[in-house]
Amino acid sequence: MKVNDNDQRIRSLLRSARVIAVVGLSPKEQRPSNQIARYLLAAGYRVIPVNPGQDTILGQTCYPRLDEIPEPVDIVDVFRKAAEVLPIVAQAVAIGAGAVWLQQGIVNEEAAVQAEAAGLFCIMDRCIKIDHQRLLGARRLS
Repeated sequence: MKVNDNDQRIRSLLRSARVIAVVGLSPKEQRPSNQIARYLLAAGYRVIPVNPGQDTILGQTCYPRLDEIPEPVDIVDVFRKAAEVLPIVAQAVAIGAGAVWLQQGIVNEEAAVQAEAAGLFCIMDRCIKIDHQRLLGARRLS
């Protein structure tokens, strides 16, 4: 299956997105999920942590599941094992997210097919921070 990962579409997504839910966001500063969420906050995005074991992370209210977030989500950024992605994609579809982003090292072809069949843009095995820096530089809007 060919995953939609062309630069033009990713650039457009990153420019238009305002709210990013980070599934598996760790409260530990040394973890990649925390570092990337801090970067996204600094870039001007609204970051919503999704981690059932936490109340707040990075000063943001944390939710146990995507379907408990009380506002629209543009991108669901996933930091979970590939085997755990399918139910997350199902929740992303259910809440009407625009895209599912599986971070570097996370590949689940079945989840990508499910996401794209429901009309979500699916990016796999890529880092949102690296792509943001590469395509938009330090600014979100250019």
